[in-house]
Amino acid sequence: MKLEEMTIDELIKSVCIASANDAMYALSELVATTNENFIKMMNEKVKELKLINTNFVNVTGFDDENHYTTAYDMACIALELLKYKDIILPYTSTYDSYIRNDTNNPFWLVNTNKMVKYYQGMDGLKTGYTSKAGFCLTSTAKRNDVRLISVIMKADSSANRNAMTK
Repeated sequence: MKLEEMTIDELIKSVCIASANDAMYALSELVATTNENFIKMMNEKVKELKLINTNFVNVTGFDDENHYTTAYDMACIALELLKYKDIILPYTSTYDSYIRNDTNNPFWLVNTNKMVKYYQGMDGLKTGYTSKAGFCLTSTAKRNDVRLISVIMKADSSANRNAMTK
């Protein structure tokens, strides 16, 4: 098996732009030594934020009976993340980019949140989809010095998710 080395920048780009679950798993191990330790950190943050309707059991958002959240809790998490907007928004607002750009095998990433290209002020944050959760989007947009956060869960299509976000 051939191992691939990626920079932290490439891993974060992959997660934020293309929802790369393998990159999220690698980042979790980098930050917390093990994926399990990172999940524990995620749940500690949930408690710190006083969110009572969220419990994480994986870093990918994959369906699990014990992995759950609410729109309100996701909005609170988004608000917390926006404390680091200068770090995160350059990634989440990027419509497309490359990783491995300096190799013979560059890889093109296209944002799963198409609204960052087509909706004025949209600069993040994260899409999601599972068969149980449906099409989800926790987003943020800024116009005229006003920032709004929107959370859509369980939409039946990405088009409907985007329409509800607008």
